[in-house]
Amino acid sequence: MQSSNGRHRDGGGGSESPAGRHEDQGEYGAASREVRYEDPWYDALASGWGEPAGNGEPAPTVPGARTEADGAAVRARDVYLEVQRSAAFQEVRSRYRRFVVPGAAVFLTWYVGYVVTATTAPGLMARPVAGAVNVAMVAGLGQFLSTFLLTWAYARHARLRRDRAALELRWDTQELTRGVRDGAS
Repeated sequence: MQSSNGRHRDGGGGSESPAGRHEDQGEYGAASREVRYEDPWYDALASGWGEPAGNGEPAPTVPGARTEADGAAVRARDVYLEVQRSAAFQEVRSRYRRFVVPGAAVFLTWYVGYVVTATTAPGLMARPVAGAVNVAMVAGLGQFLSTFLLTWAYARHARLRRDRAALELRWDTQELTRGVRDGAS
């Protein structure tokens, strides 16, 4: 089997070695610049990893990890930890939790109540409200309505209570990180 760049994936299977073939030649030896996509999935060789590094030796298959010895990276990490411990960050997180926890609890209680009532009291859910509309249909549409209302309330709460403070935190963090990077170079 061959990858999309014409190299054998299983380490063999061809009479001609990939190293012996000219760059401009395709799978059958004809010079071609057209790209063939035989494999629709990600192809590691097509991304450039594992290709010879110019001196004939294969490049590392995985990029090198950053080391902790890098002073700028360590100081940038300290900036983020400092921001996370700040009172402004804790206030934004507590405002988020004060809305999300009760909202999620109320919504899940309403949803579970609907499901339990629908399975345990089918007579109640089948009771007509108006014409062919019954209690189950009204409650089901109420699920959709409550989802939209909760989404609207969350977006409004975020806009009025958290977005400005979070944006200021982001700005301050970027300024502090930029200062660390500029000071290190």
